[in-house]
Amino acid sequence: MTPEELLAARDRLVPDVVAGGLRVLFCGINPGLMSAATGHHFARPGNRFWPVLHLSGFTPRQLKPAEQDELLSHGLGITNVVARASARADEIGDAEFREGGRILTEKVELLRPKWLAVVGITAYRTAFGERKASVGPQERMIGETRVWALPNPSGLNAHWTVQTMAEEYARLRAASQASG
Repeated sequence: MTPEELLAARDRLVPDVVAGGLRVLFCGINPGLMSAATGHHFARPGNRFWPVLHLSGFTPRQLKPAEQDELLSHGLGITNVVARASARADEIGDAEFREGGRILTEKVELLRPKWLAVVGITAYRTAFGERKASVGPQERMIGETRVWALPNPSGLNAHWTVQTMAEEYARLRAASQASG
């Protein structure tokens, strides 16, 4: 992918991978340029979402971003707090995050997953006005949907290793299986 192709992907949308009644709907912050250019979530090499999803037991093998539609067969889906692509998450302002939280709430009310897993604690705090939230299950519910804040799998989030992220994601997997 050339730098020009990546820059041309700015502000593009990446289609959600969703269905009604999912076990877990994962929610990224917003698509990066690589994701927007390819049309696949968490597409940047070095993003740890796909390895962590597998290591935590959500998928029987490590999927590639281009195989994202296979998530549906596992009762999983992907969306984003903010739909438009940017080079960095810090290009998204608080107002856009709050509006994304409102839109996400409507989406969750429509799709009714058992769990919404927001992948990025800072994005969760801003989108839902929960400044003191920490990683893990949240008190907030959206209708009947429980909410879990997960660490961001970006390679920039270096204080979470693949192993410690996989352990946190596995806690969500266990909770999602226990809840039916």
